[in-house]
Parts: sequence; structure tokens; C-alpha cells
Amino acid sequence: MSNASWPADAATGIGSLPGVDPLEAARVVVGELPRLPHLPELPARGVGADLLGRTAGLLVDLAVEVVPSSYRVTARPGADHRRAVDLLRDDLDAFEEALQTTGSQPAAVKVQVAGPWTLAAGVEVPRGHRVLTDPGAVRDFSESLAEGLATHVTEVARRTGVPVLVQLDEPTLPAVLAGSLPTASGYGTVPAVGESDAVDVLRRIVEVARSASDQPVIVHCCAAQPPLRLLRRAGADALAFDVSLLRGNQQWDEVGEVWDGGAILFLGLVPGVDPEQPPTLREAAKPVLELVDRLGFPRSLLAERAVPTPSCGLAGATPEWSRRAMTLVRDLGKGFAEPPESWGGSDR
Repeated sequence: MSNASWPADAATGIGSLPGVDPLEAARVVVGELPRLPHLPELPARGVGADLLGRTAGLLVDLAVEVVPSSYRVTARPGADHRRAVDLLRDDLDAFEEALQTTGSQPAAVKVQVAGPWTLAAGVEVPRGHRVLTDPGAVRDFSESLAEGLATHVTEVARRTGVPVLVQLDEPTLPAVLAGSLPTASGYGTVPAVGESDAVDVLRRIVEVARSASDQPVIVHCCAAQPPLRLLRRAGADALAFDVSLLRGNQQWDEVGEVWDGGAILFLGLVPGVDPEQPPTLREAAKPVLELVDRLGFPRSLLAERAVPTPSCGLAGATPEWSRRAMTLVRDLGKGFAEPPESWGGSDR
């Protein structure tokens, strides 16, 4: 699958931004990332604005409330759940207004939700254990998420009038697979989920997202050692990760395998928090140029099947760096579309 839904010079963000003003955030994203803007997330607003609460607000016939340890399933929607729903509605209103007032006509827009395993790891059942520990609860949450996500995609497409890309955020998936998440008591760890089970559950959400959007589906994992092969087995068309976290030949080989196999890579290249010394455009591009050269791919592959992004969400950045980071990835996207020799060095 190629970048059919967006131009070769597109760039985008991962999701979160600093601040609490959804209209200001939307205006910045639409202005800095005009080809492929993303619906901003503003977790600084508190309950319901973070990744888990925001996604829980999409669930159908399931509700959550806030407890000291996490979000927990509750019998009926209360103030916490309604707040999450209202905040997302405000974000959509602001995003729609920003597109209209700027006259922006992006090729597509991107939305982000927690993937099924990150959601199951971060929400508790009424007994206080992670949803992750109950296969029946995992199934119920996955089906509820699938239904709510399809509705969400339809609404965003109606409001914006352009194709919608879905990004499933799975930062917790490596810990789920490794069995390293602590139990409710804190004295043990939750048993590891088998790869086949992880693939089956994730594949269901990927298929629903693709059917609802008719677009490539992205799975994002900014943890060290993202399970790229597993994500491809689950049907992900595109993989988003932090290039700076790649370590060792095994990870390089895994990137090469999935890229060679047709995956689109959303490459995290710009720091997600304020760096001591802001990188120049050439410095930001260096890791990905080394990546393609080391793997033996032509640099033209960057225009065909790669999109630059910040390394992860920008919620921990200052507003100034957040804007600058998006400018940098936008300029990287333009660079990806240029002739390979314009970047210097090898022109393979």
C-alpha cells in the first residue's frame, strides 16, 4: 500500500499537545501540518482528556469512572464519562472551526485512539483488576471500542469532508506481551498475553478501522522495541515509532523487513520535549537517511512510504517547542519528496 491518501510531502503529529485551549491547538496543527493535520489531544485538561479517558468516551454500552489507581468500569455513565464525551465533542468543534476559518483543505485528517491492549491494560474491572486479566472483559471492550470507533470515524469524515486516517496507540503493548505489568496489589505481575491472542484482538480493531475509513490504519508504539512484525501480522498498514529508540541489528532488521514488505512508516524524528539544542533540519533528517542507507533501500522510498512525525506526543513540550517541532516535521516531509541527492551523501 502506498501513500494514496496524502501527498508525498505530507507530515503529521502523533496526537497530544500542551495547553488547554482546543481551538488554539487546532489552529496550530492546521497551520503547521496542512497536508495531514491530526485531531489534537490536550491531556493537561485533566480527567477525560488523556488517551485512556478520551478513548473510553467512545465506548458503546460501557462506561468508566475515575478511581485513585486508574479508570474503572462502572454500571452507568457518570460525571467522569460524560466529561470525556464532552471534551472530545469540544475538540471536534474546534477542529472543524479551524479548518473552516483557515480555508484549509487537507488531503486527509488523522484521529488517534488507544488500541485494545493499551485500553485493557489501563482500565480496571469493578473488582479492581485490569481488564487485561479477564478474557471476557477484553472481548467486550474490544467490541465496544470497534463500534464506537466506527461511529467516530464517520462523524469526523462528515465534519471535515476529507478521508480520515485512524491511529491506534499501543504504548503498553510491549509490557502486555512481556508480562511485566504489575497486578492490582503491586506484589506480582499480570501474566503475559500470547502473541496469537494479541494479534487476534488487535486485528479485529484494525479491520473495523479500515472498513470505516477506507484508509490505511496506523498502529503507533513509542516504547522501546516496538513489536513491528506482530503489528503487521495484525493487519496494520502503517507503523509509527520513535527512530531514536532503535537499538541493535535485530531491530534494524525488523524495520527493514516490514518496510520491504509494504508497510508505511510514520517515523518519529523530532524530539517530543524541548531539547537543550534544537536540531537543524539536516540534523533531524540524519537518522532516517542513515536508516534507509543502512538497510540498502533507495531514498526515494521516503516519498513513497514514509511520513515524518515528532518522536511521540508533544504534551510535555512548551508551546514554543511544540510549534517548532511541527514546523520541523513539515519541512522534513517536503525534504522526503525532493530528489535523493538534494540531501547530500549517498544518492541511492
